[in-house]
Amino acid sequence: MSRNGDNNLVEFRDVSFAIDGGASIIDRLSLSVKLGETLVLLGESGCGKTTTLRLVNRLLRPTAGAVLVEKKPTTEWDVIRLRRRTGYVIQDAGLFPHFTVGENVALVPSLEHWDETRTRDRVGEMLSLVGLEPAKFSDRYPRELSGGQRQRVGVARALAADPPLLLMDEPFGALDPLTRSTLQKEFAALKSRLKKTVIFVTHDVREALMLGSRIALMDKGRIVLLDTPEGFAKSDNELARAYLETLTH
Repeated sequence: MSRNGDNNLVEFRDVSFAIDGGASIIDRLSLSVKLGETLVLLGESGCGKTTTLRLVNRLLRPTAGAVLVEKKPTTEWDVIRLRRRTGYVIQDAGLFPHFTVGENVALVPSLEHWDETRTRDRVGEMLSLVGLEPAKFSDRYPRELSGGQRQRVGVARALAADPPLLLMDEPFGALDPLTRSTLQKEFAALKSRLKKTVIFVTHDVREALMLGSRIALMDKGRIVLLDTPEGFAKSDNELARAYLETLTH
């Protein structure tokens, strides 16, 4: 029988984070992210959700407590190795403007010294996966793409080296409503096929309910509710109810 917690890919153990001794942005956070689930961090700006995400790939280090990835504290990981095992997708994709689409997607495989054929094949596979025809898009530059296309490339790049963990920080937040809705649906279908572990940051409750296996509702650096989308929809938590009421307006 497996021990309790063996299927957790990420764990926060009583984690706090503050800048230069100031007020805590994250306050004694304990949270586990299970292998294969999509955990959504939901909350308003300033609640600590992006800080929580950045603690996972050691863009930030905890002031107190420990963040574990694959059972090992982030402070004990080689930071380059940790980040290459963690796909990272941000708003506006964060693509390198002077790299072609193909070069952007090939970034981590190239850093991992994959051979040219394997890298090219993987770039083509990932672009096809996110709905971009490789022959048409590989040689284009980010400036030649729409916002939705750039976001697709960002997802392809994050997945290229087949990392076990995907971190997504408001990835569709800057898009127009129609494109955003399309990409949300595409990602919902994609994540069920890929079976990745995903931590997804959003302030959009509709997005959280659509994409999350569980939703962690954050307020002032703490989790005030952690539940499935079904449980969240039925919750009597005051902040959760306020979010749900926005769906009817």
